[in-house]
Amino acid sequence: MYQTDPPLSPKEVLPTMYDLPSEYPEDSGLPDEFHLFQPQLLRETFCPPNYPTEEVFVATDLNLYYDLRHTLWYKRPDWFAAVGVSRLYEQQNLRLSYVIWQEGIAPFVVVELLSPGTEKEDLGQTLREINQPPTKWEVYERILRVPYYIVFDRYTDKLQAFQLVADSYSELDLSTPRVWMPGLQLGLGLWQGSYQGIERLWLRWYDASGNWLPTPLELESQRANRLAAQLRELGVNPDEL
Repeated sequence: MYQTDPPLSPKEVLPTMYDLPSEYPEDSGLPDEFHLFQPQLLRETFCPPNYPTEEVFVATDLNLYYDLRHTLWYKRPDWFAAVGVSRLYEQQNLRLSYVIWQEGIAPFVVVELLSPGTEKEDLGQTLREINQPPTKWEVYERILRVPYYIVFDRYTDKLQAFQLVADSYSELDLSTPRVWMPGLQLGLGLWQGSYQGIERLWLRWYDASGNWLPTPLELESQRANRLAAQLRELGVNPDEL
């Protein structure tokens, strides 16, 4: 490499984060930070009121086995939720995977977070290769028949939602970036706010009144604020306690 005087900084001459992502399809390495935080926010705010907590299963980056004729075939959604199924495997163990022919209940909603290397498959733009497993789109639409398939591109903040109508997915018209799911009595939309100290647009669940469902940390803060307000009404300064 040609040396300049003064020397150029490594940032100018060496590969950057954008040149060396962790999202290559052939690389089974750990996901990036967004792929950790976004599913966590979805998990923390997913509370369908028409199902008890012990009948709600939520998973992130967990193998989903879907074909009893090909027991080693699986997909690994970035996030999915199944309702009406035990929170624990056989009511006692944490799951190592989700095996559809044992569970008997397919996910109700699947969320994929677009990556440059998987975008075409996530959006159903790739064809199944001969003697190869079906694509994600085929599995979610035709085999598991997942009622709602959500795709979010964090690079463009574009949200796309597909609902199963008859035998195929129909893209929903999102004039506002929100998707109401009557079967869950919940909706999923884009929320502008700070999560894990990061301000951006996040996918988040909301209730029938359109209110964003709080995270456990937000609930704790709300309780603390209510208690402080009650103490002030009694003439007690909570800051002096």
